[in-house]
Amino acid sequence: MPDSMRLIHSELTSPEALAKATEKACDLMEEIYSKGMYPKMIVHREYSEHNPKIKGELAQPKAFRWYLLREMNRLLSKNADIEITASRPVIPLNDPKLLDHTDEEEWDFTKKKMFLFSPERTDISLNRLSHYTGTDPCDFQRYILFTNYAMHVEVFLDKYPDCVKPARDGVQMPAYHHKLPDNKGLTLINIGVGPSNAKTITDHVCVLRPDAMVMVGHCGGLRNHQEIGDFVLASSYYRDDKVLDELFPIGNPVIPNYLLNIYLKEVLDNHGLKHRIGPVYTTANRNWEFSAKDTVQKIHQSRSLAIDMESSTVATNGFRYRVPHATLLCVSDKPLHGKPKLSEAAQTFYQNSKEMHLQIVIETIEMVKDSYPDGLPNSSIRAFNEPLMGGGEE
Repeated sequence: MPDSMRLIHSELTSPEALAKATEKACDLMEEIYSKGMYPKMIVHREYSEHNPKIKGELAQPKAFRWYLLREMNRLLSKNADIEITASRPVIPLNDPKLLDHTDEEEWDFTKKKMFLFSPERTDISLNRLSHYTGTDPCDFQRYILFTNYAMHVEVFLDKYPDCVKPARDGVQMPAYHHKLPDNKGLTLINIGVGPSNAKTITDHVCVLRPDAMVMVGHCGGLRNHQEIGDFVLASSYYRDDKVLDELFPIGNPVIPNYLLNIYLKEVLDNHGLKHRIGPVYTTANRNWEFSAKDTVQKIHQSRSLAIDMESSTVATNGFRYRVPHATLLCVSDKPLHGKPKLSEAAQTFYQNSKEMHLQIVIETIEMVKDSYPDGLPNSSIRAFNEPLMGGGEE
C-alpha cells in the first residue's frame, strides 16, 4: 500500500467506486498508525471561500472507522477532494510531552479545525476507556446507554446474551456491547453513582463520536401527582452538580435532543406509560435531604420534576462535545412527600420496572435508526467554528 493517497471526487463516478475508495483510505490510515505515525487528512474544498484547505491529524482510526467512512463519503459527495498521508511520530502515552497536545481549550478561531479532538487526546481517552470499561474501544457502538444499576445490565444480558462483555472482573464502569454491522448496535455502560463518574466516562466516550447518548436512570419525583414507577423525560436541566461549571459556564443553556425526546415520548405513549416532561435537577449531594432548604428553593424556582445525580452532567458533556443526548428517568422515591428510598420498597420497585425501562430506550433507538440511519441531525449543538469532521459538516 502506498504511503499516501488522494481521493478525487470527480473520479469516483459510482457509489461502488466511492465506497471502495473510502475503505482503502481507512485501511491506509490504520496502517500509518500501526507503523507509529499519526495519519493526516487534508480536505480540499474549492467551493469554500474562507477554508478551501483544512487538515488535521488523528489517532486510532480503527476505533471509529464507521464514522470516518461516513464523513468522508459526505465530503466527497459535496465535491471535496481528500488526501491521506503520514504526519509525525506518535507520542507515547508515558511521554511528558503528551499533555502539551491534549488541551482542548487551545483553538485558533481564525482557522477551521478538521477534528474536534487532537490525536493525543484521542489516544489517552481510548486507553482510559479500555481501563474503565474492560472492553476494546473498537467494540463500542454508535448508540450509548448509561445506567448506574446492575439490574439494567442483567436485562441487557438477557436480551443480548452474545454481547461483548468486560475482559476482566472488577472494572470501574463495565461496558456491554450488542454489536451490529457498521457499529449500529447498542453499548450499555454501568457508570456507577454520581456526576464525577458521569463526567469521566463521557469525556472519553465522546471521542468515539457516537450518534446518541441516553441516560437511563432513577430519580426522586418532586411533584404531588407523580407516583413511584412514573417516567420523566428531561426538557432541560438544573445544573447543581458543579463538576463542569469551570469548563462550561452555568449560564449556557443545555437541552436534550428534540428528536430523541419525541421518539421517547412516542414509545412511552405506545405502551400507555405515565410520564411527565420538564426540568431535571442534578445534584452532587446524595444526602441533600439533610440540609434541604436551599435545594428545595431551587427546585421550586426551576419547576423541576425530578432530582438525580448524573443527568445534567451527561447532557452538558453531550452538548460540549456535539453528541445528541437525552434522559429517561423512572421515579423510584418521592423525598418531599414522605416516600424516601428505603431498601425493601426500592428492591421491589427495581424488579418491577427494570425490563420496561430499558425496553423503552431500545425501541426508541430502533426508531431513530429507521428514520436517521446516518445519525441524528445535530444543528442544535453545532457552533459557528465547528470542526469540519463533526457530523453534518458544512
